Amino acid sequence: MIKFRLSLAFLLICAITITSCGKKGDPGPEGATGATGAKGDAGATGATGATGAQGPQGATGATGATGATGATGPAGANGTNGKDGTNGTNGADGATGATGATGATGATGATGATGATGAAGKDGESAIVQSFLLSNRSVVLTGFNTFNVPAITQAIVNQGIVLVYFRATGTTSAYYALPYTENDRSLTLSSFGVGYINIKANFNGAGLDFKVVVIPGTSLTNLGFTNPNLNLKNYSQVAAALHLSN
Repeated sequence: MIKFRLSLAFLLICAITITSCGKKGDPGPEGATGATGAKGDAGATGATGATGAQGPQGATGATGATGATGATGPAGANGTNGKDGTNGTNGADGATGATGATGATGATGATGATGATGAAGKDGESAIVQSFLLSNRSVVLTGFNTFNVPAITQAIVNQGIVLVYFRATGTTSAYYALPYTENDRSLTLSSFGVGYINIKANFNGAGLDFKVVVIPGTSLTNLGFTNPNLNLKNYSQVAAALHLSN
């Protein structure tokens, strides 16, 4: 339809042209504008074509250079020290450990030299008071600790007196009289007989000096031994009263 209308218009223009060209003269007046032809119908839209195949993926571009490392920032200021914590409370005392086994009995020390025999007194009894030093001796808890003292005769056993004192070996401290008790330790003159003394201890110990004073019965009055002011526990007083030199 559109083609037909275009052809008709073309023929019309050609006819006018031919008519105008056939006669020379002034151009005639312009003819009236013809009416606009009707709009042709739009043609139907054609079907969409199939999607073409996807093209190949392009090559990956090269990795860019790594940027320079930035400068290190300044260190922060040190924080203030915290306060010291309070001391914890003392823990409870632990239980007392078990008592250790008793050590082996030490060897008996050598017997000291026998002192000189005093002059004979009444009934053959020595009238001289004698003292003996048993140096660096040991004592044990079990049984008796027997030490030889030859000056103890039967007459001494019957009528005399035997006094025993002690101190730590190697010291110059005063002698302590037996029986002796301090805290949990004790020493006692348990008995004496002809030629010996028996000392009882409730502990094991070593390094003890024993001073043994043997006093005949006839010396008790003659030497002023019955003086009520004499302290028998003080060896210095006894030694002065009985004129002991060692």
